[in-house]
Amino acid sequence: MGDIIKKEDITAAASIADNEIIARVIRGEKDLFAIIVNRYNQRLYRVAMSIINNDTEAEDIMQSAYIKAYENLQKFEFRSGFGTWLTRILINESLLQLKKRKQSLTMNNDIIEDKMGQPATTEAHTPLSATLNGELREILEEAIRQLPEKYRTVFVMREIENMNVAETQECLAISEVNVKVRLNRSKALLRNALSRYYKKEDVFHFHLTRCSRVTDYVMQQINNLENNEQTNNEQGTRNIESRSERLI
Repeated sequence: MGDIIKKEDITAAASIADNEIIARVIRGEKDLFAIIVNRYNQRLYRVAMSIINNDTEAEDIMQSAYIKAYENLQKFEFRSGFGTWLTRILINESLLQLKKRKQSLTMNNDIIEDKMGQPATTEAHTPLSATLNGELREILEEAIRQLPEKYRTVFVMREIENMNVAETQECLAISEVNVKVRLNRSKALLRNALSRYYKKEDVFHFHLTRCSRVTDYVMQQINNLENNEQTNNEQGTRNIESRSERLI
């Protein structure tokens, strides 16, 4: 194996297509796999979090998925995108972890349902957008975490990772219609969840004092216009009367 690939080499390789990198890794340039890891860390973390809802476990699952993908590169057939193939592996690893987690629980069904409805105890640090402030980001992330897993995963893949419908349905092994239905349902659930944080009448609320001030100003301007019109009319009447007197 050659020298460990440097960070500047990873940045320089950003324009190299996945399939080319994988082909070269298969041929022996194994260090290039670091480019793949760097390229897909964000996506895999978000998708894992959407399923497993636990920061520590998500990172472990990512590592397992990368290793499993590397060990099975010879099975990658280059027909679909490598990112889709890698994401499928991650999803399978996440679902396997969920199964193990459920098997390890000894609580009764009522307690299990209660626990599954609670947010993860470990706070996830997933920057949804650099433009969102901390408080708003936390509210949005919490609302997303509270979505049922099947809706949460589709929402993350489509709206946050910008994966297209075809790629999403292939990763999740569901139909195109199901992708669209789950996305719409997730958005509706998010709207309902976020509505708890505000009252629509408070958004861009126009306070009574400002309302009165604007009303007074507008009415004053209207009165001025009427006064000017009345003055002009009176002046016009006087002018007509003056001309009539001169004609007599």
